[in-house]
This record gives sequence, C-alpha cells and structure tokens, in this order.
Amino acid sequence: MPDVRIVNRLDVDLDRERAELIAGLTASPAAIAPKYFYDRVGCALYRAICELPEYYPTRTEQAIFLRHRDAIADAIGRGGQFVDLGAGDCRKARSWLPLVAPSRYLAVDIAADAIAAALATMAPEFPEVEMVGIVTDFTRGLDLEGDLATDGAAVPATFFYPGSSIGNFGPAEALAFLAAIHRHCRAHVDSGLLIGVDTRKDPRRLAAAYDDAVGVTAAFNRNVLRHVNRLIGSDFRPEAFAHRGFWDEAAGRVEMHLEATTPQTVTLAGKARRFAAGERIHTENSYKYAPAEFASLLSGAGFRSHRCWQDDAGDFAVFHAR
Repeated sequence: MPDVRIVNRLDVDLDRERAELIAGLTASPAAIAPKYFYDRVGCALYRAICELPEYYPTRTEQAIFLRHRDAIADAIGRGGQFVDLGAGDCRKARSWLPLVAPSRYLAVDIAADAIAAALATMAPEFPEVEMVGIVTDFTRGLDLEGDLATDGAAVPATFFYPGSSIGNFGPAEALAFLAAIHRHCRAHVDSGLLIGVDTRKDPRRLAAAYDDAVGVTAAFNRNVLRHVNRLIGSDFRPEAFAHRGFWDEAAGRVEMHLEATTPQTVTLAGKARRFAAGERIHTENSYKYAPAEFASLLSGAGFRSHRCWQDDAGDFAVFHAR
C-alpha cells in the first residue's frame, strides 16, 4: 500500500477566527480575508473561473509549463522533495511528478478534505513517492522544517507556488512570505522555488478577468457571505450585494469588493452593522508584477539567482529561484 500521511498542523482558535472576521466586517471600510472564499461551493466556483475565456492566468501558466517543461525540470532536478503550497486538488503538481521524480510529495493546504482526496487518488499512480498532506494556514506563517526533515538528512526541496497566488499578498507580506520560503531553501542545499506570477497588462483585460460576462466571478464573490453566515451566524443577504472587480493602477492590483445595492442592516455577534447603499466590503487584492519587479522582490527575499519563462505576449511569468 502506498505511503500516505495527513499531518494536521492547523491551529484553529475558533474564537479568534470569529473575532477577526467580525472586526473586519465592522471596520470602515469593511473587509473579509480571501481565505474565506474557499468553502466547497467556493472551490467549485473557482475551478469554473479558471475555465472562463476572460480568465487567462491558468491556461497561460499551463502553456508556459508545457512549452518549457524540460528546461524547468532541469532547473528543479530529480529525486528531492516537492512541496506544493496551496495544493488544493493537487492537479498542477501532479503533472510534474513524472518529470522530477521526487522522493516525497508534500501537499500543503488549509483544506484537509481536498488534499486527502487528491493524495488518495495519486498514491497508487506514484507508489514510489511518499505522500504527505500538511493541513495548515500558511498565510499566518510558513514553518515546515519539521515536515521537510527526512531521517535527519537535508534533502533538497522544490517549493511550488503556481497560479499567481502570491498576488493575494501585499508587497510587504509577499516579501516576508518569500523570505520564509528562502529560509527553508537555505536549510536544504540545492533547494529552490518554482512560482507563477501574473504580469501587468492592459487594464481592460485585467478588469474582465475579474468580472466575467457570465457572472461566475460575481457568484464566487457573493458566496463568501454565505460562508461567513455559517461561520459566525450573521444574516447577510448575498443577493443584496453587487460584485465589483477593477484595476487600481496606483496600487498595481486588481481589487474585488461586494457593494451594498440598498441600505441594509446585518446582525454581527448580536449587534447591528448598517451598510449604506454603495458601501463596500473589500474581499481580495491581486497584485500584478512586471518581471523585473518580481525579480527584485525575489532578490530582496534572499534568492541569489533566478530564471524566468514567459509566454510570447508576456501575459504571465514563471520563475525558478535559488
């Protein structure tokens, strides 16, 4: 039987989570952390978003992976540990395993059910690979050193962070997160980072990617209110909020908001929170980087060298850094 383990390192303080959610919603402007998008319905809607014609990042990144597959695999090397950050259904990492032949695959995600199901299907396909699921919220800090250690040996690791998820961090937070990855790489000789980064481009294309014509992104955004209702017992009416997704040139990011279409009152922890018509709840940022900007961020985090691959239009960039 293939070796599969699930390690739960998720230190959930439900009272703290609830307090943070309520504090964000009672603030002005109100905000909800993007991690709350991903209940079961949210995960399904996100998979649908990735198939939309307006949403170019997923297919463009995949095209780069396919076009430069051998060069990227050579940069990674073979036989080490493959650490999939935000693994979800593990689909993106799965295609790399035959090429880089890792001794261990670590799927790191906050969603225990998703990675458990994915590893159960992958294990028979890769019986020579030790499969480990790490359940944690790495947005609160990345500490995988105990999970990376193998019989006391510092086996090289590749940290895989595709999909331009790094854009959900603000620049200072992104720098801190990349520095945490670099500290892990430094502890394991010949380790590196393989990361996907969405680039700056025509604002109209960026806006369309986050506000599609069919309305899947709008449904995804509104669904966060249903999730919040379950978590804290609030009484948001998602249909009373309009989806807003737009490019902020000065900040260098796409923003997503939910905008109250009428004046309304929501009960939060037994207290009334009034939303004026037009008042917004900030649900996500997605920062975009020119390749030179992101290369500078990698250098600031401690990485000494990198390679970059792009599509012909320059819509997306894949970096491997050491």
